[in-house]
Amino acid sequence: MFEHIILASGSPRRKELMHFISDDFEVHVSDCEETITSDIPSEVTKELAKQKAEAVCDEMSKKQADGRKVFVIGADTVVSLKGQIFGKPKDREEAFSMLSHLQGTTHEVTTGVAVLTVDQGRITQYDVFSETTEVEVASMTGNEINAYVETGDCYDKAGAYGIQGVFSKHIAGIKGDYFNVVGFPIHRVYEALRKNKK
Repeated sequence: MFEHIILASGSPRRKELMHFISDDFEVHVSDCEETITSDIPSEVTKELAKQKAEAVCDEMSKKQADGRKVFVIGADTVVSLKGQIFGKPKDREEAFSMLSHLQGTTHEVTTGVAVLTVDQGRITQYDVFSETTEVEVASMTGNEINAYVETGDCYDKAGAYGIQGVFSKHIAGIKGDYFNVVGFPIHRVYEALRKNKK
């Protein structure tokens, strides 16, 4: 349905969700230097998504010889509460601290997405957007937080939790796109690809 797609993300969850849109894609992880010029979650995630996609575009433009139109998709997700941004925890202590802040609250999960159209080896279209979902986490005891951290499920996820895993029993409710909390707002990505396919 779409021209070839490159997912500029190493997230296994984004890769799994991308299959709901198309099976004709490949994964290229960029190792770009991430630069943030804002402290607003929607701007931070859009900046980082764009940087990831552009880095992969730079790498691919050197290899692209067949002149195909290619879509390169970058994404980045953060959790925020009262102006504080939570990325991925570096260690057990940071994971425990993040979850201690988030338990018993309603916070926001924001994913920025950059869909770049590459034609004849150069970027011809930028579609950069963000999606925000409210997530309510039930009150948790220190023992419950420790038990979750001990599973190891927290380390590669913004805010130190995954809504789709064992942490789901602590999710009291969400307002907005569930898949956005997982890290990939499928409908918005699909619509961007449809729009730019023309």
